[in-house]
Amino acid sequence: MPKIALVTATEAETLDEDLPPLLAAFGADATVVRWDDATVAWPAFDLVLLRSTWDYVPRLPEFLAWCERVAAQTLLLNPPQLVRWNTDKHYLADLAAQGIATVPSHFLEPGRHSAGDLQALVASLASEEFVVKPAVGAGSKDAQRYRRRQINTATRHVDALLADGRSVLVQPYLDQVDVAGETALMFFDGEFSHAIRKGPLLQLDTGPTQQLFAPEEICARTPGQDEVALAQRVVAAIPGGAPLYARVDLLRDHAAAPCVLELELTEPSLFFAHGAGSAERYASAARRRLRG
Repeated sequence: MPKIALVTATEAETLDEDLPPLLAAFGADATVVRWDDATVAWPAFDLVLLRSTWDYVPRLPEFLAWCERVAAQTLLLNPPQLVRWNTDKHYLADLAAQGIATVPSHFLEPGRHSAGDLQALVASLASEEFVVKPAVGAGSKDAQRYRRRQINTATRHVDALLADGRSVLVQPYLDQVDVAGETALMFFDGEFSHAIRKGPLLQLDTGPTQQLFAPEEICARTPGQDEVALAQRVVAAIPGGAPLYARVDLLRDHAAAPCVLELELTEPSLFFAHGAGSAERYASAARRRLRG
């Protein structure tokens, strides 16, 4: 029987609600392991699946090097070249360049921009509120929502990120999320599996999220046909073809049209508890990859 590693992180292991249903779907074939456990012999596994490596952000070079090493020894999914592309939100510009509707995304780069550039950028946005987040980040950590009149506070946030050598992503806040929430659509091997609704994550006047991830309000959702169509376009645009797993997070803009907030290909929660049979579909797709 094949041996399968479900990869997590020390802090995340007890928080990852996807692990129990995956262990049940894979049965005795699967073992939960930490990505940075130096005692693990990765060649002993036939398949290594990235699941909740949620501490990679401050350790990105180390994590990417680990992905390359493991992929040289066994089958790692999703593969390292895709992980490298997806762990930096500059991929949103790549999707937009292909004509895919995304939340308008503007980047401030260390060494090229200063926090003072934020004022002109915000003035060009069509919304009263905006979001500042690091281009390399996960779980809404270090992300914050601001009003225009809070530009001085936002500037200090941007300055801290740039001073730390981190690229900054600035986006308009699409207030449809306050009513409709986000729609996250899960795909396995390019096939739509299920979707969930997330309530709005970023609250005003709370400061940037410092936790491993922000608490989320989740329920199952039947996505609109326009949302499914956009998500399918996104999956078709992924470099190298449809991966084993993908999560496409969508918001509706001021005209109520869906647009891409994020494309999660590295360590996304896949919300198996909200999609009947979804863990089994994921496990079946993974086994097909292993056989192939």
